[in-house]
Amino acid sequence: MRIAQVAPLFESVPPHTYGGTERVVSYLTEELVRGGADVTLFASGDSRTRAELDPICARALRLDPECRDSLAPTIRLLERVARRAHEFDVVHFHIDYLHFPLSRRLGVKQLTTLHGRLDTRELQAVFDEFADMPVVSISLAQRRPLAQARFIGNVYHGLPLDLYRFEPEPDDYLAFIGRVSPEKRVDRAVAIARRLGMRLRVAAKIDRHDREYYEREVAGLFADPLVEYVGEIGEDDKGAFLGKARCLLFPVDWPEPFGLAMIEAMACGTPVVAFRCGSIPEVLDEGVTGYCVDSLEAAAAAAARAMTLDRRRCRERFERRFSAERMARDYMRLYGAIVEDRGGGVAASP
Repeated sequence: MRIAQVAPLFESVPPHTYGGTERVVSYLTEELVRGGADVTLFASGDSRTRAELDPICARALRLDPECRDSLAPTIRLLERVARRAHEFDVVHFHIDYLHFPLSRRLGVKQLTTLHGRLDTRELQAVFDEFADMPVVSISLAQRRPLAQARFIGNVYHGLPLDLYRFEPEPDDYLAFIGRVSPEKRVDRAVAIARRLGMRLRVAAKIDRHDREYYEREVAGLFADPLVEYVGEIGEDDKGAFLGKARCLLFPVDWPEPFGLAMIEAMACGTPVVAFRCGSIPEVLDEGVTGYCVDSLEAAAAAAARAMTLDRRRCRERFERRFSAERMARDYMRLYGAIVEDRGGGVAASP
C-alpha cells in the first residue's frame, strides 16, 4: 500500500526535544515501513525516516530563528501534497483541519488524526461545515465535544517496544515532564511533592507564550529545595529520567486528548498518578499502571501507593496496550476500509 503521512512543520519528525504529534507520526511511519508499506513522509527537512522524505522546509519551524511567517511553509506543504496526492492509495493528515477545503476537492482517499483538544467553540462551526471529513480520535474522551464529526476509528498512541528500557530499581524522586503551562499544572506537582517530602525533578520546556505565566506563577516554586528544574530534555535523556523516577506526576487541568508522557513512563515500568481529566481513565489501568485522582490530597496518597506497585506489571500492560506495532496495525485496518470504501473503522484499542 502506498501511504502519505502529512506532518506538522513546527517540529521535525521525530522532534529533537519536546513534541508529541511529530513523535507519534515518526513511530507510526517507521512501523509502517517496517511492515512493508510504501510510505512518503511530508515533513521538515531535518526529519529522520526510513520512508521517502518530501522536505517542505529546511528545518523545523520552532528551531528556525529566521522564520517569521509559519503559515507560508504550511501553504507550501498543502500544495506539495495536492500535487502528489494521486500517487498514494491513502493520504493520512496530522495537521488538524487546515487541509479540509483542499482535500475535500482532491477526490483522494484520506483520513485525519485529530491530535489536540476539541472543546473550543470555533471548532463546532468547522465540523458542521466539514461533517463529511473522515477523522480519527486518539481517545474516546477526545470525541465528546464534536458529536457531529465523522469519526471512523479510535486509535491510541503507541511506542516502539525497544524505545525505553524497563527499570526495576528507581531512585528516590518524583518526575514531571511536559510543558510549563497553565493546563499542565506543574504547581500541583510541586504541592504533591511537598506533601510527601520527596524530591521532584521537572523536565519541561517553557514556550514564549507561557513565559509570563512561568514568571508569575511558577518561578518561585522552582526555588524550593525539593524541586530540581532540569529544563527541556530530548529522547536520549528521557528514558533515564522517567525510568529512575518512583512515580510520574501528571496533574493536568484540561481535557487531555491522550497523554503521551504517561505511556512513556509505563514503558519504563514507572507508575503514573494523574488527575481525572479527558482521556486519563482510558489510558491508566487503575491499580496496575497508576491511579486517577481528583484532589491534591488524593494525589499525595495515590503517589505513596503507586510507589509500591509492581513495575514489571506496569511494563507488561504497556506492551499489551501501547506498542507502535499495535498502533500501526489499527491504522492499516482503517486504511484498508477507506481504500475499499467499506466505511466504519476500528474500535478503541484494547
